[in-house]
Formats: sequence, C-alpha cells, structure tokens
Amino acid sequence: MADASTTGPASDRIVELRVHGVSGAGADQVLDRPHVHQVAGDRSGGFYRPREAYPDANGTGGIMLEAYRWSDLPSGTAVRTLSLVFLLPFMLCNVALWMRPAGHASKHGIVALCRVLALTLTMLYVLSIVGVALDLIAWRCMGTPSCMTGRSWLSWLGGRPPGLRLGVLALVPVAALGVVWWLGARPSHSFDAFRTRDPAAASEHRLSGVGQWDGTPLVSRLRSVHVAAAFATLDGSLLAARDSEGASPVMLVLVMATGAVLLVCLVLLTTVRSLDHPGPSARIDGLTRGLRTIACGLTILVIVHTIISPQPWPQGRELPGYGATVAWLFVSQTALLVVLAALVIWRRGGPPGSSPLRALGAPAFVTVGAGLAVAFSAELVYRVSDLLDRDGETADRLATSPPLAYKWAIFGFFIAVLTAVLVGGVGTVLTRRERRRSAAAIVAADFPHAPPEATQRLRQIEQAVARARFTERLPPLTVVYAALAAAGLATSLLGLLQLYPGDVIQRYVRVPADLVNFLIGMGSYAIAAIVLGLVIGGIFAYRTAQFRRYVGVLWDLGTFWPRATHPFAPPCYAERAVPELTRRITYLVERGEAVLLAGHSHGSVLLAATVLQLPPRVTDRVALLTYGTPLQRLYSQLFPAYVDDEVLREIGERVGWRWVNLWRETDPIGGWIFAPHRPGDHATLTGPEATVDRRLVDPHGVVPPPYDSVPPPILGHWPCESDEAFVAAEQELVDRLRGDRRRPG
Repeated sequence: MADASTTGPASDRIVELRVHGVSGAGADQVLDRPHVHQVAGDRSGGFYRPREAYPDANGTGGIMLEAYRWSDLPSGTAVRTLSLVFLLPFMLCNVALWMRPAGHASKHGIVALCRVLALTLTMLYVLSIVGVALDLIAWRCMGTPSCMTGRSWLSWLGGRPPGLRLGVLALVPVAALGVVWWLGARPSHSFDAFRTRDPAAASEHRLSGVGQWDGTPLVSRLRSVHVAAAFATLDGSLLAARDSEGASPVMLVLVMATGAVLLVCLVLLTTVRSLDHPGPSARIDGLTRGLRTIACGLTILVIVHTIISPQPWPQGRELPGYGATVAWLFVSQTALLVVLAALVIWRRGGPPGSSPLRALGAPAFVTVGAGLAVAFSAELVYRVSDLLDRDGETADRLATSPPLAYKWAIFGFFIAVLTAVLVGGVGTVLTRRERRRSAAAIVAADFPHAPPEATQRLRQIEQAVARARFTERLPPLTVVYAALAAAGLATSLLGLLQLYPGDVIQRYVRVPADLVNFLIGMGSYAIAAIVLGLVIGGIFAYRTAQFRRYVGVLWDLGTFWPRATHPFAPPCYAERAVPELTRRITYLVERGEAVLLAGHSHGSVLLAATVLQLPPRVTDRVALLTYGTPLQRLYSQLFPAYVDDEVLREIGERVGWRWVNLWRETDPIGGWIFAPHRPGDHATLTGPEATVDRRLVDPHGVVPPPYDSVPPPILGHWPCESDEAFVAAEQELVDRLRGDRRRPG
C-alpha cells in the first residue's frame, strides 16, 4: 500500500502518529475521522490515514494524521482471546520474571527459580489430566461396575486389564499437551520478530531490549524442555502406578531414564546463560531437541510396557502414587516460592525511601499464577469426580473421591480468596476517609466557584478521584493474597499424611468438619465461577470495546513482555509492534517529515520502547505526546528493572524534551511522569523534566453548559484527542518541531 502524498514545504511537513491504548478502538475512532484507509501493515497491525478526498483530513496546524492499530496483535480473534484465558497461569508466571529487582547480583538466580516454577506448572497441567483420565476414569470408574452403568463411552474398556485401560487413556494427556502447545504457538505468525535497521543506535537501557528481542531461539529451547518434562511426568505417573513388589529390570531402567530426563530438564533451566544464548546454537539446540525426542520415545516404551507387562497390579482405591506425586509437587512449589521471595527481598534494592513492597511483584505474580494453576487443576479433578459419582449415587462414594492434596488446595484457595476480599474490604473502609479528604481538597481547588446546585456533581467527582486513588492500594493487597495462596499450597503437605481437612480443622481450630466440607464445596464453585467469568470476560473483551478497556489491561500488560519463562504463555506482540513502529517512524523521517508521536495508555509504553530504538538522526525530528500513561504509576512500580527515572529521563533527552504528558486525577491507570503539578504543590523539580507533565481538570465543568442539559462527563481514563488541552499540546509540539527544524545549525 502506498502512502498518500503530502504537500507543503519540506520543513513544515509533520505527521502525527497516534497509538491507541487497550481499548481496541478502530482507526477511525483514534483519528476522529470517519473515512480512513490503510497505508502500511496488515490486518493484525496496520497504519491508517484519513482519506484526502474528504474534508478535514488534516489535523492541528495542517499536519498529516496517522494511526497505528495494534489491538489485534494480543487479542484479535475469539480463539486468541480465549487462549489467553486458559493460558493465564502461564502468562502470569512469565510476566513475573520481568518484575525482578533492578540489581544484577541476583538476576540469574531469579531467572532460574522462575523457570523451574514455570516447569512445575506444566507438570501440574499434565498431572491434572492424568488425574482425570488415568486415576478417576481408567483406574477407579472402569474398575467399578456401578460407575460404568449407563456409560457406553466407558464400558468398551470395562473389565479390561488395568494396564490396557491405563495405556489407552494415556493418550488423553498427550493430546492435552498438544492442545496447550497449539494455543501458545498458534498466533506466532503475527508476532514474528522484526529487526531494527540500526540496532547499534538503540539504548543500552533494559527496556530497549523488549524491542530488540528475538524470542524464537529461547522459546524453542524452553518448549523442548517443557515437552520433555511433560512426557516424563506422564511416564512417572504410569510407572508409579505399575510399581509393585519384585519390579522387573525393564521397569527399573524406565524409572531411571524418566528420572534422568527430569534431572536434565532442571539442569538446563538453571543454566541461564546457555538457554539465553542469542541466535542458533548447535550445542544447546541439539541438546534440547534431543532431550525432547528421547522423552517422546521413552513415553512410547512406558505405555507399551504398561499394556503388555504380565506382572500383577497393586490394589488400591486410587491410582497408586498419584496423590503423593501431586502433594509433593505442591510442596515443591511452596518451597521454590519461599526461596524466590527471600532472594527478591534480599536483593530488591531501590532508591532511598522507596516502598517496602517494591520489586515484590516477581514472587507475588508467580504465586498468583501457581495458585490459579493449582485451583484450576483441583477444580477439574473435583468436577469430574463429582460427575462420575452421579451426585452420590455411586455404590462406593470414596471410589471416585479426588486425592486429598486437591481438597486441601481447594480449601486453601478459597480461604486465601475470602481473606483477601475481607482485607480489601477493610482496607477500603479504613482508607476511605483519607482518600475522600484528599479528593475533596483536589475538587475544591479545581472548582472553587462551583454554584450550590452543583453539590451532587461535586460529590460524584470526589468519588471518582477517590476510586482512582485506590490503585495505590492494590500492590499490598496482591502481596497479602500471594502470601495466603502460598500458605494454602503448603497445606497440601497434610495430604501426604492422609489427613482430611475437616478432621484437622475440627481437632485444632474447633470448627465443625461439616462446615469445612461446606467451605470446600463453596471453594469448588468459586473456582468454577472464576473460570466461567474469565471465559465470559474473554468473549466480551473481544466483542465489546468498552468492556475490553477494563479486562484488556491484564492481557495487554501480560503479552507485552517476551516469553522468557514459560513457552506456552501467549506470544509477545512487542516483538513485532516496537520494531514495526521504529521502521515506520524512521521511514517518515528519512523522506523529509517530522513525526509527532501521540500515545494513549499502553500505547505510550509502546512508544517509550520505540523511542529507545531510534537513532539520533531520527529522534532529532520527533516529539512525544502521552496521555493516560501508566509508565510511572504502574510500570515503574511493577517493573523496576525496566522502567525507572533513568530511562524516563533518557526518553526525554532523546526527543530533546519535546515531550508533553497529559493526566487526570480521575484516571485509575494513567498518571504523571515527573511531577504532578497539583494546585498548592510546592515546585521542587527543576530542569526540562519539570515542563513535561500537564494536569487536566476533569470534568470540564460541574454544571450543564448553556447548549446542553447535562454537565460535562467525567472522562477518567478515556482518550482526549478532541480535548482543547490535547489540541493545545499538539500545537505546542508542532511549533517546537517546526522551530527546531528552521533553526540554523
């Protein structure tokens, strides 16, 4: 597609390139023009301009308007959006790695711990399918005539030897592994890594690495390791079930080979430098692919051995060894989480006076991801067990009861969620007076001459400002929930001792066992409601732009960061978006145009990473306009190693401090970059960064204007392209671009 021609003197030609946020708005909405056409890119990510044949095609000061629409990259189709829902634990675990502290001393240790924890999530995923297919169906239900009654889809294997039943249904975990592999890799054709034309000009700051990242080699290696470990987990489950007195030499060899595969997987994940080697590496690539091939071949041998081995099978209500394997995995996850949290707290560092919760996002998010994975797995096994039990009609109810580790997991998850909700509610009540007092002071300063009839409207504005300030309360609440979730995982150790939740709680806490069982049932329904809510949220996020503005924050934040921990996490769209923006801006500048970059919300994060990629010959002709940006308010707190004051100042220096940032008090996501500039604040910031932030009064008024019947709306996080302050900022930056270009030398 060819660009539209541009008229005017070379020194005056300016293109305003707008990048939208998580709202998924169309190009016509971003440009505020009804007739647009695509000039570059494709359907997933493309550049659009107004059609010149229609009036009002140009923007402020006669500049050319252009929009980059990237919303289809992270979640453009229903299948892709739903895959984000089901891969949510993997995504959270992957994001946790990028939340590490800024220091280099503990980098490799944190990376290794996060990757090992990610591997346990893959193993847990396989074990949950093993629990359904092999434990509940093949071992328990197919061995109980009353369970198979009226189920033709099970009776065809009924009465068959246990080895044949287990061997045939072992194909179910294999297929489940293929499904999650497909979901994680399916959109990758839209995320193929681009390359910057002049990589030497890119910043040395770590945020710049997001735009230069080529995840293909690392993801391929991690995928091979995870696939090998997944097959080894299935093999271990079958071999543990086959274990009996007088094990055969063949089985001993298979057990040793399975253990060796898992050990090599752990060693590979802890050798960070080898896995992170950029580009192809014959040694490490051959080793990981060879390990995956060996694991696949070993699985075939284990399944064949399971089917044809003539030795007698051990007796038991549940698949031998399965419950203990699940419980030990939960305990291992807890131990790894404790070590990770201790390492992060020890090495978190940070500037003087920083929050004690700074850089705790890594252990908190990986704990939340692990907790969700455990909850989803437990719910899957619990629901299938309940389905097979026919609501208690099975002759022997214990025949289909899930392992104790899963019951403890559901109980712990529900208590963690319930406690976090109560803590959040109490925190909301306790901080309400302080937040309302601060909000009232802000509103009084913004509307000092409000008429008496505007009292109700002023109260609504105060509520909006107070709610927006609750964002600062979310990190402590997340840390509290993560600690409770980790404690819930630790209780799974009691499952190894064959202790039932009801018996333990009744003995030591004096809570009736029936109440504990009721809480377990409520926890199961709560998990089912969460899963259903995520599915519905994924569907509506795809279909409804307004709804996606809220739930899309999680998806777009999670998929912005490259896959460096879990290979089955959703692909990183920044691998394409940042280099694509870099290439487009460089092209526009090289053909004689200056570029005004305007980014809303997460679009400003994309532009920040893009500016760090541009060479000086390009940034000399670039200005930056951000609005509703989360760079300082969220990213500097969650990702201290990648977004800090140093990188923000470097961005300003690269564009010659031609940077204006617009923000509102009612915005729960965006905020100021360097200084809030609130009324009554004593200016302590000096230098060019003091001129960046511009605070917008929201709303514009508290009473209806003469031409309207309702007062101006409270905009909050909504874009402001039609706002007078936005137009004024545009004009200021356009004048500065033209003035700098006309200045001699």
